[in-house]
Amino acid sequence: QVQLVESGGGLVQAGGSLRLSCAASGRTLSTYIMGWFRQALGKEREFVVGINWKTGGNTYHADSVKGRFTISRDNAKNTVYLQMNSLKPEDTAVYYCAASGFGIGISTVPGLYDYWGQGTQVTVSS
Repeated sequence: QVQLVESGGGLVQAGGSLRLSCAASGRTLSTYIMGWFRQALGKEREFVVGINWKTGGNTYHADSVKGRFTISRDNAKNTVYLQMNSLKPEDTAVYYCAASGFGIGISTVPGLYDYWGQGTQVTVSS
């Protein structure tokens, strides 16, 4: 079992930055593929970015966030981060971190992730 807790959300103006944290307990994250997802009001949950610790830390980004969002990790803290720069109003959503013990590649499908955090709200004003 893995427990995930996100933090770092808030209100920011367009063009600003935020860093989200996802702290894990229960098991080390190095055995999981980690992903960040987001869900805007009235929309389906969508993949943002993932990191595969099993294969040396390769990452995969959704096209909408390439060049703006970066995922990273701190092994000592068993924590994954999402650095979000150049934020846009369309980035407004509840952001979730998730862990997948399934497969060997980074999946963009929410159903393939086993554990989820409670989510943190990010609001970008124009």
